[in-house]
Amino acid sequence: MGFFVRDVHNNITKLHAQQCVELSSSSSFTIYRGQGLPKADFDQLIKTQGGLLSFNNFLSASTKRTVSLNFVRRIVETSDFVGIVFAMNIDPSIESTSFANISEVSYFKREEEFLFSMHSVFRIGPMKEIDRNDRLWQVDLTLTSGNDSELHAITEQIRKEIYPEKKGWNRLGNLFIQLEQFNKAQELYDMLLEQKMTDHEKALTSHMLAIVKYRQGEHADAIDYYQKSIETMKNSFSPVDADLADSYTGIGLVYSAMGDYSNALSSHQKALEFRQNILPSTHLDLAASYDNIGSVYDSISNYSNALSFHQKALEIKQKTLPSNHPHLTTSYNKISWLYFNMGDYSNALSSLQKALEIYQQTVPSNDPSFATAYNKIGLMYSNMGDHASALSSLKKALEIYQQTVPSNDPSFATAYNNIGVVYENMSDYSNALLYYQKALEIWKKFRPSVHSDLATSYNNIGSVYSNMGDYSSALSFLQKALEIYQQILPSNHPNLATAYNNVGSVCSNMGDYSNALASLQKALEIWQKTCPPNHPHLAESYNNIGSMYFNMDNYSNALSFFEHAVEIGQRSLSENHPRLQLWKKNFEYVKKEM
Repeated sequence: MGFFVRDVHNNITKLHAQQCVELSSSSSFTIYRGQGLPKADFDQLIKTQGGLLSFNNFLSASTKRTVSLNFVRRIVETSDFVGIVFAMNIDPSIESTSFANISEVSYFKREEEFLFSMHSVFRIGPMKEIDRNDRLWQVDLTLTSGNDSELHAITEQIRKEIYPEKKGWNRLGNLFIQLEQFNKAQELYDMLLEQKMTDHEKALTSHMLAIVKYRQGEHADAIDYYQKSIETMKNSFSPVDADLADSYTGIGLVYSAMGDYSNALSSHQKALEFRQNILPSTHLDLAASYDNIGSVYDSISNYSNALSFHQKALEIKQKTLPSNHPHLTTSYNKISWLYFNMGDYSNALSSLQKALEIYQQTVPSNDPSFATAYNKIGLMYSNMGDHASALSSLKKALEIYQQTVPSNDPSFATAYNNIGVVYENMSDYSNALLYYQKALEIWKKFRPSVHSDLATSYNNIGSVYSNMGDYSSALSFLQKALEIYQQILPSNHPNLATAYNNVGSVCSNMGDYSNALASLQKALEIWQKTCPPNHPHLAESYNNIGSMYFNMDNYSNALSFFEHAVEIGQRSLSENHPRLQLWKKNFEYVKKEM
């Protein structure tokens, strides 16, 4: 087979050389290729618009668009694939990629066929629907040259990531991992373990198998291989701290994926200690350890510790990376999320805007990164009470999705949900319900029945029904959300607090004060464990319990809880924030009634 592949490549190269003079004298031209893609692969293609696409086989294309179009129409009619017509713009002066017109030797001479050698690389351009059923698309491609800066950067990065200091089979295995060909990587490493190896090579191979198992989702096996690697190092030779740090980092990532955050934190802290022993204070591996520890604290809702570690990571990146490096946007986004969860919306917005500034310098204006940023900025503005700015940002996100992804893509569900949140905050409940229902329709197509996104939709729809006074419908949706959260979240997760709070409020409105109080107190207990003392969620919880006591004619308790709400609101929200104004109004009213 290898001889056949090499022979085909050599023949294409020979034809390309023969046709080079004739082709290079002509201007750029377009040829077409029809191809079917599974829906998941097509969704991934959309997300990489503006990026690079490599074909890992010999590539046939025709100068006649109708040939390719008819081919993909048959694919769509006989399968559930998405039909793609690739419109490929070719600059004949490019010499780094071998291609040739094979019309004279092709069986189908009328197709005017071109054949490209393996691994030809194209830049992905605009995409447009050919039919309105989301199953037939044209995708524009442009052949890249050997001096394409992004292609060069990616090639160099891959060289770095496959451990250039390692040789032979280990380097090949790491390349398989980078290409997500995990089964091939496992076959290779299993074969290596059966051969005679040094202890150092055994430790390395076990470490690499652990990475493969982690990427395959086989977490228990991954931990076993990491521990074998560590045991081999400790029992057979004096291990280098850097190698031990890498293994403990891997174990920490696996435990995080399993939801075992205690062991994850312990492992990442060990890795950090090893790295601190041997690395300078501004080394990026230290930043990675700080980020890993911060992410674990975030997962257990310890936002203040998470913020501290992510800020340490950011400080290192700011000292060692260019000011517009993508790793900085990752840090700004993480820090923004933490500020958001801590109720510090001003700092959350500031961090997001720093990420947005980098996107503006480094990615196309319709890149999904912009949509993600605009979505988050919209939610920040909404929580700050600036609903007009919130809607403006969220609709920018929606416009980007409309340009880049199919109309039923999960990204739209996120956008619709966030717009619904703003309309609900504006008390425009009919529009809020409309957008929440749009989001739910999409989530049902893409998510299992027990999933946090469905719970979010049920919760939001229930909240709107409650605000509209339809308490029976509200309770039905809110209980669906609570049931999902109880199955998938730890007992002190903030989303559970929100669910208990919402169920309690509806029960109160229905006159079921006993169940209302029980649910609202469960919510408050979670907020007290997970939020800083001046978080708006605490204020909201105190206000809701105060309202319930007021309905029960227990004015003394009502006044106490309303007072707590006002005190927290004054420390965390602007003076004219609508929620703070409501809490003050409730406090003053009960005070007069007493």
